[in-house]
Parts: sequence; structure tokens; C-alpha cells
Amino acid sequence: MQFADAKERVESLHQQLFEHNRRYHVLDDPIITDAEYDQLMRELIQLETEFPELQTADSPTQRVGAAPLPFFEKVEHTSQMLSLSNAFNKEDLIEFDQRIKKAMGLDQITYVCELKIDGLAVSIRFEDGVYTLGATRGDGQVGENITQNVKTIRSLPLKLADPISLEVRGEAYLPKKEFERINQKRAEVGESLFANPRNAAAGSLRQLDPKLAAERALDLFIYGMDGESSDGFTTHQETFRAISKLGLKVNAEWKVANSIDEVWSYIEHWQLERSNLGYEIDGIVVKVDDYAIRAELGFTAKSPRWAIAYKFPAEEAISILEDIELRVGRTGVITPTAILKPVVLAGTTVKRASLHNEDIIREKGLLLGDHVVVKKAGDIIPEVVKVITTERTGEEVAFHMPTHCPECQSELVRLEGEVALRCINPACAAQIKEGIIHFVSRGAMNMERLGEKVVIQLYEYKLISSIADLYYLKEEALLSLPRMGAKSVGNILNSIEKSKNNSLERLLFGLGIRFVGSKGAKMIAQHFETMDAIVQATEEDLLTIEEVGPKMAGSIVTYFEKPEVKALLDRLKQANVNMTYKGSKIVRVSESEHSFAGKVFVITGTLESMTRQEAAEKLEQLGAQVTNSVSKKTDFLLAGEKAGSKLTKAQTLGVSILDEEAFLAEIQ
Repeated sequence: MQFADAKERVESLHQQLFEHNRRYHVLDDPIITDAEYDQLMRELIQLETEFPELQTADSPTQRVGAAPLPFFEKVEHTSQMLSLSNAFNKEDLIEFDQRIKKAMGLDQITYVCELKIDGLAVSIRFEDGVYTLGATRGDGQVGENITQNVKTIRSLPLKLADPISLEVRGEAYLPKKEFERINQKRAEVGESLFANPRNAAAGSLRQLDPKLAAERALDLFIYGMDGESSDGFTTHQETFRAISKLGLKVNAEWKVANSIDEVWSYIEHWQLERSNLGYEIDGIVVKVDDYAIRAELGFTAKSPRWAIAYKFPAEEAISILEDIELRVGRTGVITPTAILKPVVLAGTTVKRASLHNEDIIREKGLLLGDHVVVKKAGDIIPEVVKVITTERTGEEVAFHMPTHCPECQSELVRLEGEVALRCINPACAAQIKEGIIHFVSRGAMNMERLGEKVVIQLYEYKLISSIADLYYLKEEALLSLPRMGAKSVGNILNSIEKSKNNSLERLLFGLGIRFVGSKGAKMIAQHFETMDAIVQATEEDLLTIEEVGPKMAGSIVTYFEKPEVKALLDRLKQANVNMTYKGSKIVRVSESEHSFAGKVFVITGTLESMTRQEAAEKLEQLGAQVTNSVSKKTDFLLAGEKAGSKLTKAQTLGVSILDEEAFLAEIQ
């Protein structure tokens, strides 16, 4: 193909892919199949490879790939990003309405009501229709340049439908399902959990490495233009429709209200229905629709006079902080928890609330005996909001985080880059108990009859002091325990005996190595096949595995270098605990003649004819490698029903996509 022909075709592919991307991510109304989209993307990648000079910054192939940043640069907004004044009840809204009517000498004002997305405000700039800048709100005048991170949001077009220059304002947010997925993944590797989707969204957009931001499926709603960009429009309704025509995503639930009573009806509706949304909202934004009226009303120093944010009342209660309990986790992290005088909140009795870490206690100025306001963050997690200082009597007592572990008295440390205090004594009783509880859990060795209470009882009666001791328990010793009958003892011993036959990945995950979750353990066990091979592996060996990054590799090598770990493994071997991988073996490419041999697969969505695990095992039997995340190394994505962000990423990277029918045809 000649250069001129290639250029024309690339431009055509850009237009087609932009439109299909808008229909998929913004309108939820695709008009071509995933396979057809994939074919167009592959053709574009091929042309850009053949003619590198045709690859532009706004190409659909350039979503992710920028190098990590050393820091965020400051960027000045073209016009100030103001905050909104708040309303907390209907009376506040009536006062707002009357004030505007009086100022304008009008009997009726038309408003536009929008859901107040609980995310992070961003400013986004386009030059001649091409995305050029993404920034945080900052102080309203100057924000941080997060251009590469915003670029990873799939619903944001990199090129507008018209080649115009403008700056728009929006709210980046994390869908509820993605928030749950991220926290589950963090829990698996012992990392602290995000308190709510807003914190997770903010943390994602402020990652210095855009690839890390891209791993989290952020989304975006555009809610307006800056002052200069909105010139030429007479109402907010017109602006919304213009934004949509440009290919930008607007929340579909906005409504025009011709009176404050209609505004209130909209608010009442969403107070009841907010839990049914796939994202968090914390209120309703009410704006005057007419731009001429807005211009007359103007601004205060901090906010526009023509808009107000109604904040949903978080259900709160007042309690007394009776104590702060410290828990030592299996990784040694010291977590403080508020012990409260029982109070009913959102239909349940709350006695405990999260304090996260020492910095939170200090920031809130908590004293033991304080009257405190408690709410459920995101309507789920009880949280201490603030202290009611006017209720203090002088009998309150300051709380100080200990310098030594509350369980073993070892000196606590704060590792570089971490907020939490940590006990690093491997013989700490609390860590040992938590480690054993993790070892017997369903995701690890799955000893069904050994719950948390039984483990603690065994430890406190000195029948076990490590996970290996479980395999040397005797019937007579168990029968000597309080409330332990013959049937219970038999069930416990059978459960322990059964666990000896587990495949290697369960044992590896059960050891509780930092940063090694269940999926990582499966990939490592499948790759090395024996515990001895894993023990002998170097960081370089481990990094050849798709799921393993530098942190995990370093943690594994450090763990197995410890003399006490080698002694532990010896005792497990002597107890005949299986040390080999029992799942489907990785067939070497040289041993398989199938076309899938040596290819890297990712499986997503729901399959009808088999489970994803069964599909993975079948692929491995054919010599393919199955990984969990889509990357440039991925050869095929097997996409079932309701395939999500992995499908989108695969399409962007030009990965070949198989539906279930095509997959079955290939393996039969």
C-alpha cells in the first residue's frame, strides 16, 4: 500500500473506531460485533506498524503506554473551577429559589437537576478536537496534570466529533463493582483497603504510573463546559446536548424542573433509588438553566449564585468512644478500631468503627471518652466522623499508639512509604494465630472444620504454634479440650488429613507470603510445578511469569531464604503434605502440535458449555498459557457473555478475540 492510501485508510479507521467506541462506552448501543471491532483495530495497528509516522497521539491504539512520571506538574485552569454552596433540606432549596426569583424579578425559574457523582472533579481540554490535557481541580485555580491517567478512561474520546477547541468539566468515578474487585485484590495480598469508591478513584488518578491507573476501570461523566467554551449556548440543556453530540459522556439521569417542588420530587426519588445505581452519588446538583440569568446572578468568591448542591443526609448517630482496640494482622500491621457505646445506625447496632491508622486518630483529635459522630461510609463501613468537643468534661483521656507490639512487645516500625505501624517479629503470637487462620481458610488449605475459634483454642491450649503443628495433632490431645467431643475431633482430623492432598497452589497461598494472592499462587505453582523449584527460583525466574511483578518476586525470594521457613517446609514434607501442582500441566510448545501451543490466553465473561476454569485447563493441555490480565503479550482473549473491561482492553491492544463458538470449533 502506498503512503497516501495508507494515510487515507488510517483516517477512516480513526473515525470508525471513535464512533464505535462512543456507541459502546457512552451510548451502550454498539452496532457492530466485537469481532468486527477487533478486525478494524488490528488493521489500524498493522498500518501504524508499517507506517510509524501515521501513528498520532489521538489514535485509538494509544490509550495506555506512557512511561511513569517522577511527579505531577501543576496546570492552570482557563477559568476557575468553583465549588458549590450546599443545601441540606427543602427549606434551604426554597430559600435558594426565592433569592434567585427576587434578584431577577421573576415568578418562575427553570432548573436542571443532575446526580452529584461521588468522585473526583477533573478538567479536560481539547485542541482542534484532540484530547490534550486532563487536570485535577486542585485549589480551583491550579490543579495537577493527570493527562496520561485520564487518557486511560475508556469512555473519554481522544478525538471529538468536531475539530473544536474547548475545556470541559467532569467527575471521574469508580463503579461499585470495580471498587469491590480492587478491594478484594488488595485484601488477598494484605494491602490496606480503600474506605470508599471516591478514595479509590482519587488514588487511581494520582498514580504516577499510568499503567497502574489503567488497571482500574475508571469512568467519567461530563457535566459542563468552562465559561469561554459555553459561549454561543443559551441554556444548560443545549450545552448537555452539544456535549453528547461531540462524543462525550453525559449522565442520562438529568432532568429539567420548572419549580422547586419538581426539584424536590427529583431529590426524593433518587434518595430512594440511589442504591440501584452502579456508582455512588452523594446528592443532587441544581443549576439555573438559562445562561442569561446565570450571567446576571454572577458569583461569590467561592461559588456560583445560580447553582447549589443538595447533600443527602448521611445517617449519623452520636456515641461515646469507650476504647481503641489494636489488632495485629497476619502481616504485622497494627490496625486501631474504635470501641463505641452501642448505637443503632442504618438499621443495625454499631459497637465498633474503623479508624484505619494512627494518622486518622491524630487528625480527628480523638480522646477516650469523647462524644463522637458515627456514620456508615458508603452506607456500609462504620466510621468515626468527628469529635463533639463541646461535650467534653475534662475527664477524657488521650490515646497514644504503642511503641511496642501489644501482643509480643517487640518494637514497632513504620516501613518506608507506609502509614501503618508494623510488628516485624516472626514469632509474634497474634501474627501466628492470624497466619494459621489464613492457612486453614477456604481459599487456602480449606480445612472446613477448623474455624477461627477452633484455631485460637488450639493455640491458646498450646497444641499448635505453627501451621505445621496442625498435621501432628493427636486425638487424645483434642479430646482433652473443653466442649470438644469425639465427633468434632473426628471431623477436625479428617479435614486436616484431606488437606494433605491439595494441589501446590493452595499450600503456596496458605503460607501467607506478602503480595502473593490466590491467583498469583496458581500461576507460580503451575509454572514451577514443585515447591522445591519455587524455593530455588530467583527473582529473574519469577518475573518471567505474567502475574508476577517485582514486589511479589522480591517478597517470595526473601520469604524462602529464611531458615525458619525451610524448617517449616521440612515438617510439612514429613507430614506428607503434597508439594506438587496437581492441576492441568503446562504443555511445552515442543510437546504440542496444536495451533494454540505457546499462545497466551485471557478468559473473561461467562461461558455456557464449561466454566472458565475448565476452559483454562483445556487450553493448558494444548500447550497454551492462561493469564489473568490483558497485555501486549496476550495472543487471544476468550470472551463469554457479559465480558467487561478486559474485552475493551483487548480491543484497544489489537488482541485476537474468540467467542465461545469459535473456541469450541478450534479445540474439538
